[in-house]
Amino acid sequence: MIGCGDVGQRVVRLLGGRWRIRALTHQPTSAAALRALGVTALPGNLDQPASLRRLAALAPRVLHLAPPPGQGHRDPRSTALLQALSRSDQARRLVYGSTTGVYGDAGGACFDETRPVAPATDRARRRVDAERQLRAWAARRGARASLLRIPGIYAFDRPGGDPRERLHRGSPVLQARDDVYTNHIHADDLARACLRALLRGAPQRAYHVCDDAQSKTGDHFDRIAAACGLPPPPRIAIEEARRTMSPMQLSFLGESRRLLNRRLKQELRLALRYPTVEQALAALTAAGGSAPSPLSMLSDAGRAT
Repeated sequence: MIGCGDVGQRVVRLLGGRWRIRALTHQPTSAAALRALGVTALPGNLDQPASLRRLAALAPRVLHLAPPPGQGHRDPRSTALLQALSRSDQARRLVYGSTTGVYGDAGGACFDETRPVAPATDRARRRVDAERQLRAWAARRGARASLLRIPGIYAFDRPGGDPRERLHRGSPVLQARDDVYTNHIHADDLARACLRALLRGAPQRAYHVCDDAQSKTGDHFDRIAAACGLPPPPRIAIEEARRTMSPMQLSFLGESRRLLNRRLKQELRLALRYPTVEQALAALTAAGGSAPSPLSMLSDAGRAT
């Protein structure tokens, strides 16, 4: 595992000790947390290619969830990883956590993975570069690279990913006439998709890892607010957003698309546990206000194997 944060740790819990897992880390505090999960921590840093030499012959499957650096049009971290893996023929399946931002603004169009990428930000261009590198590397070596194009990740137990936090802060959304279509995925469903791709991903194939909802951002948060008894988010015009929001915030509010997830369901055979945020909220209520533990999903991992 390259990048074992919240989603990676959910994958670890899904596997329940049935696989031997190693995770790259350059932080001693992270190493201790990984060991507590039964994961072997590998010291290394994607920004220091010489530290990656041990990766080459360690595992037949690689889950790459590490983001690119914060600037530039390229992803040198993926370059360093692939160079390290090239020292051996051990790695045969590689799954990469990309972003739906590779499409840029689609004007609210509804589409599948055959749509050409059209990144509008440097952040998305770095992801496109990583995707191209991984696909080319796998094709040359007769390996399989699966690209998971991921939208907004949420979960009610996810640090920084609980949508109620945004409502408590009173963060604004766009007024209805300016609002954009958005897509989401629950972190537990994303972890299950990572596992399915490690087992079943087709060669050099992209997958939309999103739920079934196709709603605008403001409507999405309005429904969460109503279900949780919270005030709805304030609505502002796009002109005000341009004056008051950071470029990154604006990029999320300036791109509108509706993603189809047929490949996720048909090829990876993933039945979403939370097809909509309403169902995730219902599960939260049924659990007494706490999100279900990833450990409760071990039966899904068993079926996948």
